[in-house]
Amino acid sequence: MFTKAKNIDTAFRQFRLFAFVIVLASVVNTIFTVTKCFNLVSNMKDKIYVLANDKAIEAFATDRKNNIIVEAKNHIKTFHQFFFTLDPDDDAIRNSIERALYLADESAKKVYDDLKENKFYSGIISGNVNQTIRIDSTQVDISAYPYSFRCYATQQIIRPATITTRTLITTGSLREISRTDNNPHGFLIERWTTLDNRDIKTVNRR
Repeated sequence: MFTKAKNIDTAFRQFRLFAFVIVLASVVNTIFTVTKCFNLVSNMKDKIYVLANDKAIEAFATDRKNNIIVEAKNHIKTFHQFFFTLDPDDDAIRNSIERALYLADESAKKVYDDLKENKFYSGIISGNVNQTIRIDSTQVDISAYPYSFRCYATQQIIRPATITTRTLITTGSLREISRTDNNPHGFLIERWTTLDNRDIKTVNRR
C-alpha cells in the first residue's frame, strides 16, 4: 500500500513537473511570437510601396534630417517649375500659379500680383507664348535656420517667331511647416527674390 502511495506521489510530481515545463514553454513561445510580430510591424512602418509604371517599388522611410537637403532642393525645383512654366491658357496658368503659391509665402504672391497687374499673363495668352524653365543647380545652406538657398535656372520663352533664352537666379529661405497634399515636402519659401533675369540670346524660329 505504501508502495502504491509512493508511486502515486512520484507520478503526481512528474505530472506537475511536466505541466510546469509545458506552461513555461508556452510562455516562452508566446513572448517570442509577440516580439517577432512587434519587430515585423515596426519594420513595416519604415517601408512604403510606390506604384510606378504599374510596378510596386519598395521604399524606406528615413529620418527627415537624413534627407533634408534632397527634399529642400526638390521643393525649390517644384516651386520654380510651377511658377515659371506657362502656357497660353488662362486655366493652365491659374492652376500652375496656385500650386506654386502653396509652396511659398507672400513674397511670391507679390511677384505674381505685380506681373498680373502689368498684364504679363494676358500677354502670354494673347501672344501664344510658351515659357519653360530648366533648373541648373540649387544651393541650400542648412547650417542655420531658416535654411537659405540660391537657385540657378535657365528660361526659354517660345514666341511664334522667336525663341529667347534667359538666365534666372533667385534666392530666399526655407521654413519647415506641416506636410500636406499641396505641400508634401513641408517647406515654405520665404523672402523670395530674383537676383538676375536677363536675356542670353534670341533666335528666329524656322
